[in-house]
Amino acid sequence: MSTSAAPGKGRSGRGVLMVEGIEVEVVRKAIKNLHLAVHPPDGRVRIAVPRHIDDTAARLAVVTRLPWVRRKQAAVIEQARESRREMVSGESHFVSGSRYRLEVVEADAPPSVSIKGNRTLRLQVRPGADRDARQTVLDRWYRDRLRAAVAPLVEHWSPRLGVEVADWRIKRMKTKWGSCSTRARRIWINLELAKKSERCLEYIVVHEMVHLLEPSHNDRFRNLMTRHLPSWEARRDELNRSPLAFEDWTY
Repeated sequence: MSTSAAPGKGRSGRGVLMVEGIEVEVVRKAIKNLHLAVHPPDGRVRIAVPRHIDDTAARLAVVTRLPWVRRKQAAVIEQARESRREMVSGESHFVSGSRYRLEVVEADAPPSVSIKGNRTLRLQVRPGADRDARQTVLDRWYRDRLRAAVAPLVEHWSPRLGVEVADWRIKRMKTKWGSCSTRARRIWINLELAKKSERCLEYIVVHEMVHLLEPSHNDRFRNLMTRHLPSWEARRDELNRSPLAFEDWTY
């Protein structure tokens, strides 16, 4: 086994480990538990560890999960990706898991987005609106739809899980579908979930709310997910098979 660490990165800041030919970014933070993740688009591996954890312990954590890391890398690399959308008529766009054909209409009226029938997403913009302006209008509409969908889910699941969400927000995220701040009792939802099915959105909302009961992805977390949302693994797999949004993927 080939393992090494970047010099001078022992117990603070960021460092790099090589484990079985895999480059692992090590980030030391004020957290209680280790968190190992594989990020798109190229399977970048990152482990966040408490400040007191040394390189030996961080390396061991990666070694014990090497089979999972390799499977996750393969899945990330193979996952379909959307091409860059130019925001012109005829393109396909997803809404709540369904594919629609974009119809761009220029009009001297307030910008708007609407669904026509079962196949058409109508985007009305001001005459001369460029690609970015059109994207802004569509993103605003996605955000409004997602906000309207998340609110009842949080209300529905709070009493069932026995947790109180102090605040929830929506933002575009490159490497996570959602995140949770246990201290602030706040959850974040990725704007891209407006494009995914309602089943996938519910899974992420429940996932982040369960983190208010158990911050780690340990057996207790998985048992809580199974107890409250028995189909969570199938929903997770459905989400992971869906196309990733186009990004420039710079970090």
